Amino acid sequence: MSEIKRPSFHIKHLTKLSSEKWIKLALSNPIEILIDHAHCERKAAGVAIQLMFRYPSEPNLSEVLSPIAREELEHFEKILYFLKAKGIKLKALQPPPYGSELAKNVRKNEPLRMLDSFLVAGIIEARSHERLSILALNAKDNSSRDLYNSLLESEARHFGVYWKLAQSKFDKDKTIKRLKELIKKEEEILSNTFMKPRVHS
Repeated sequence: MSEIKRPSFHIKHLTKLSSEKWIKLALSNPIEILIDHAHCERKAAGVAIQLMFRYPSEPNLSEVLSPIAREELEHFEKILYFLKAKGIKLKALQPPPYGSELAKNVRKNEPLRMLDSFLVAGIIEARSHERLSILALNAKDNSSRDLYNSLLESEARHFGVYWKLAQSKFDKDKTIKRLKELIKKEEEILSNTFMKPRVHS
C-alpha cells in the first residue's frame, strides 16, 4: 500500500487521529465501508428526526434539524445509487459498538439529556468528517473519491449545527467542559478494537 494521506486541516475538537490500522482496514474493504456509510447516513437522519419528536416545542429546533434530516437521507440515496450502478445491493452489517456506547453517556435528566444529545450527535459528525476525508484522499478509484468529496462538506457543517445548538441553549463554559468529557469517551470507545471495516470501528 502506498503512503497514507491524511487531511491537512484539523478536525475541530477531535484530539485523536484515526489509527493506521483503521485506515488500512477501511481501504482494503471499500465496498463494505460504503455500505456501512449508507447505514450511517440513514441513522443520522433518524437522530435529527428523533430530536424533533422529543423536543417539539423547543424554539428553532425543528427549523434547524429538518434540513439536516433531509440532507442525510439525500446522501443515503446517493450512496444507494452509487452502489446500484456497481451492481451491489444494500445489506445488513453488524454495527460497531461506537454509537451505542457513546449513547450510554447521555445523561437521563433534562435539560442535560438535550445537551448531551446535541454533543454526541456532533462528535459523530466530526469523526465522520475526519474519516471521510481520509477515504477521499486515499480511495483507489476516481468515482469513490468523488463520492466521498461530495459528502465531506455537510459532515463538517452538521457538526457545526449541533455545536451551535448546544452553545445557544446552554452555558458556554459548561458546554465546552462536557464536550471535552464526551470526546475523551469517544476516543476510549475507538481504542477498543472492533476488527470489521466500519466508518466508526
